[in-house]
Amino acid sequence: MNKKMKLGLHTYTLHLWGLGQNWGIVAEPRPKEINLMQLMDMAVEWGLDGLHITGCDLESKDDKRLKEVRDAAEEHGLYLEYNFSLNEEFDSRLTDSIEDGIRIAEKIGADIGKVSLDVRRPRPLYGSCFHPTVMTQLCGIYDEIMDAIPLIEETGVKLALENHTETYADEVIWLIEKINHPLVGACVDTVNSMGVLEDPVSAVEKLAPYAFVNHFCDHKLDRDQFGIRFHGVALGDGDIDCFKTLKTIEENSPTDRITFEIEWDMGDDSLEAARQKEMDACIKSIKYAREVLGIGK
Repeated sequence: MNKKMKLGLHTYTLHLWGLGQNWGIVAEPRPKEINLMQLMDMAVEWGLDGLHITGCDLESKDDKRLKEVRDAAEEHGLYLEYNFSLNEEFDSRLTDSIEDGIRIAEKIGADIGKVSLDVRRPRPLYGSCFHPTVMTQLCGIYDEIMDAIPLIEETGVKLALENHTETYADEVIWLIEKINHPLVGACVDTVNSMGVLEDPVSAVEKLAPYAFVNHFCDHKLDRDQFGIRFHGVALGDGDIDCFKTLKTIEENSPTDRITFEIEWDMGDDSLEAARQKEMDACIKSIKYAREVLGIGK
C-alpha cells in the first residue's frame, strides 16, 4: 500500500436509523433514532476520521444550524464531506443547486461537495452510454457547474461528480474533462455502476484518477430462477474485491480518505431487527477496514 488512508462513514450506512436519506421509497422519512450530533460521538468512539453527510442529517440548512454542525465536527476532530443531489426523486432533502451545495459545504467546514447528477435515462439501460437524451442533460449540468466556478474558486470547495446509479463512468469523465478545472473531479462509488450494467472494476479503474472522494461499498450478487439481485452487505461479505479496489484508489486517486458505505435493506426483517443488523454490519465493516484491509495503518 502506498499511502496512509483515513477512514470515514457515509451516513446512508445507517439509513434505517433515519440518517442519510430515504432512497427508493416515496414515503414519510424514517424517524431519527440517531441524530448527527449523536453520530459524531459514535464516530469518535469507533475511531473514525470523518463523516460524509447529507441534507437529511443537517435537518436544517439555515446558517445557525450549519455553524452548529461545523463547530461540532471541529470539536470532535472529524472532517466532513457534503453529499447532495441535483434532483433527488425520493428524498427532496438532498436536492440543492450546485451553488447552494457548495455554499452549504463551505459553511459546515467541508472541503468537498459531492453531487449526484440525477440523470434520467431512456430504456433499455444497456448500450445507452452517451445517449442523446443523456447528453442533453449533461450539457445543462455543464452550464450550471461553469456558472458556479467563481464560487468554487472563492470557497476552495472541491466539487465531486458521482457515478450514481444512473450514470456511466465515461459520461462522468466526459463532463469532468469538458469542465477542465482542478477543483472539479469525481466521486467513485465502487458498486453503483451495476445500476447501468457496467462492470464495477472497470468503472473504479476509470474514475479513480479523477476521484477526490469515494463511496467504498461491498455488494453480494444472488440469483435464483427469477433473476439476480445485487444488495449491500458489510465490507468483506460480498463479491467486490475490496483489496483490489482499495489498491486502485490508493495508487491512482488524489485522496487520502476511504469513505465506506453499506446499502443495507430490511428484507423480510422487522424494522427493529433490520436496524440492529445494519448497525452490526457498520461496526463489522469498520473492524474489517482497519484490521483486514489495513486502512489507517
